[in-house]
Amino acid sequence: GFISARGWAGLLFAALRREVRTEAEGIAIEFHPGVSYRNLLIVRGRPGLEIFGADSVTTPPHDVPDQPARDYLPRGTGAPLLMELMEAGARVLQQHPINQARIAAGQRPANAIWLWGQGKAPSLPPFAQIWGLKGAILSAVDLVRGVGVLAGWDRIDVPGATGYLDTDYAAKGRYGVEALKDHDIVCVHIEAPDEASHEGRADAKVEALERIDRDIVGPLRRALEGYGSWRLLVSPDHATLLRTRAHDRAPVPWAMAGTGLSGSNLTYDEPSARTGGGPDLAEGWRLMESFLGRERSG
Repeated sequence: GFISARGWAGLLFAALRREVRTEAEGIAIEFHPGVSYRNLLIVRGRPGLEIFGADSVTTPPHDVPDQPARDYLPRGTGAPLLMELMEAGARVLQQHPINQARIAAGQRPANAIWLWGQGKAPSLPPFAQIWGLKGAILSAVDLVRGVGVLAGWDRIDVPGATGYLDTDYAAKGRYGVEALKDHDIVCVHIEAPDEASHEGRADAKVEALERIDRDIVGPLRRALEGYGSWRLLVSPDHATLLRTRAHDRAPVPWAMAGTGLSGSNLTYDEPSARTGGGPDLAEGWRLMESFLGRERSG
């Protein structure tokens, strides 16, 4: 569950940073808070030490809803370290006064950490070097913000953006419109439809899509029309199915509008994405070429 009480989540996280350690030789760990349930663990090792490998397996919890956690514990290189940290984190959190108070009040405690998504920080060529354009990223999801920062884009934080169903859609739209004034390309990312699918809530997903259309896509399009030459792209970053409550590798629908484009007469929905009929983009990164109307220079 989510902890809404002001400052409580921060106190729990501070306890993890203060009390969780590893006995592994040559390894240091750092906990960094993110937004909502998304946080970051940095593992540093001495030169030449392989902490994780190609056989390291961790499982995103939202890919296995309602399944026993014991069936999806870390495996492979680095698994003992991750298990050590997860067990230590559980001990710290289960004894914390905040969680004891939540249990007494009949609320769900934040009584464990689940580590997944391991990898090294990539080195990306600057977007401006490839395209000659200045970009900005607006997202409450640390992963998405991080990709933008690694590409050299400006990170714009939006008050009220939560990365959840209660995010401030209108603020996302306003800040996106404002960012257009001094950026060539702006990405406004909203996590709410994904969260609704993970919870299996069709009504919440429909509401999120309607809010995105009204409070973000609409204002951005109206603002762009005042710039003369413009383009707008709307696309999910991946599929998340209501029936499974998990991510899916199915192709996603995308829609593009603006200067120099002709209509495709296709419907913007999942069946059309599966059957094709639009541009053949076997490599996802080529969508940027299509969007900008030119090939990359690097």
